[in-house]
Amino acid sequence: MRRVFRDDHNMFRDQIRRFIEREILPFHLQWERDGIVPKEVWRKAGAQGLLCCLVPEAYGGAGGDFGHSAVIIEELARANATSVGFTTHSEISAPYILAYGGEAQKQRWLPRMASGEAICAIAMTEPGIGSDLRSLRTTAVRDGDHYIVNGQKTFITNGMNATMAIVAVKVEPRPAERKITLLVIEDEMEGFSKGAKLEKIGLRGQDTCELFFDNVRVPVANRLGEEHDGFGYLMHELAQERLIIAIRAAQSIETLLEETIAYTREREAFGKPILDYQNTRFKLADAKAQCEMLRVFVDDCLDRLLRKELTPDRAAMAKLLGSEMQGRLLDEFLQLHGGYGFMSEYKVSRAWVDARVARIYGGTSEIMREIIARTL
Repeated sequence: MRRVFRDDHNMFRDQIRRFIEREILPFHLQWERDGIVPKEVWRKAGAQGLLCCLVPEAYGGAGGDFGHSAVIIEELARANATSVGFTTHSEISAPYILAYGGEAQKQRWLPRMASGEAICAIAMTEPGIGSDLRSLRTTAVRDGDHYIVNGQKTFITNGMNATMAIVAVKVEPRPAERKITLLVIEDEMEGFSKGAKLEKIGLRGQDTCELFFDNVRVPVANRLGEEHDGFGYLMHELAQERLIIAIRAAQSIETLLEETIAYTREREAFGKPILDYQNTRFKLADAKAQCEMLRVFVDDCLDRLLRKELTPDRAAMAKLLGSEMQGRLLDEFLQLHGGYGFMSEYKVSRAWVDARVARIYGGTSEIMREIIARTL
């Protein structure tokens, strides 16, 4: 038993595992073909209390802590259920509203997000700027009780399904590098449009698109927190987002290691199981040692987050180590499956492709190294 989880976390794990087996896995392949998950699945998850675990009951949430969120992240990773964007909605977007939204904003948006009626995206990345948020070009000009927003966002998870998006903008005139403002833009606002669904090499069922803003009138009442303070909000919340990626990586490695051991025990070459060859045993022994080491570190980071003591540099370490290790070890596991590892019917092949983006989103590995290097 892992000490970071309580009994209520473990009971919740049974619930989410049953939901995944019943409502996700039988349909996941079709969702990957379609490039999107039906909104009905979101409403079913909301009815089961599986969305917005961190949101208090007063706002329609489950009133849990990030331990419950970690359980969902792990169980989705265990099943390699990469199509559903629950985590982006619940553990990345909702905390911004919870932390920086006013009472009226929380009452307006969070209950609908917890029920799955509303789906939220977070829109930071723009064409050509990648992880460099200070260079974003989407602007908002104050016009009385509204902002006039113009610009474009790309690679937006949940973009097609989203009924609302938390959008990072710069309020003119002449905004400084770090003077970012967060606005909630809703899909019925005139001038807000979505581009075609983007075709990705992995995470194929997770709907991703560009968002366009053409003179969108956004009420000042839709601003999260204070004008120009969004960069600090983003930096604070990004530590949690990066730990999410590390948690997912640790679980993915652990699951695929178990499946690879089972495969090499059964698969024979030259008259004996692949596992009987020293090369196989040594590769899997190395993977087991690294997997255990990552698990201990990630659980320590999770414990620190639950105690509100996780620092940005430590989260960057977890994200860097987890994503890099995941890419390397899943490649080893695929190799041990031989030709079958290249077939889509095997989980290892799909997980291998899906894992590649972990070294890019949430801040590239290079950005993680820069964050860590600043503490030297």
